[in-house]
Amino acid sequence: MAMKIRLARGGSKKRPHYAIVASDSRMPRDGRFLEKLGTYNPLLAKDSEDRIKMNLERVQYWLGQGAQPTDRVARFLESAGVLAKTTRNNPKAAVPGAKATKRAAEKAAKAAKADEAAE
Repeated sequence: MAMKIRLARGGSKKRPHYAIVASDSRMPRDGRFLEKLGTYNPLLAKDSEDRIKMNLERVQYWLGQGAQPTDRVARFLESAGVLAKTTRNNPKAAVPGAKATKRAAEKAAKAAKADEAAE
């Protein structure tokens, strides 16, 4: 059985509240799960203690059983010190698009032209 530690969404529209659960990966996101391991409330401040609550003993048990955490849950576990930090690489995230690059080049050319005229 392929196990996952993932988020199950609850709450009303535009007011999300998540449960951190251990479930079979074939089950629906908000469907059947084996155990509730904690909660995550993204509406609270990032420094709030109640934003993420987890039963770390049970999380470690499920990791020992071969459960794979999803990306978001893995980040929670890294910040809690359960998992080792992994380096993430998304080099294209910081690169501006074609239009922005063109606009920046035009602006730089215009500024250079204005500097030459001022001298």
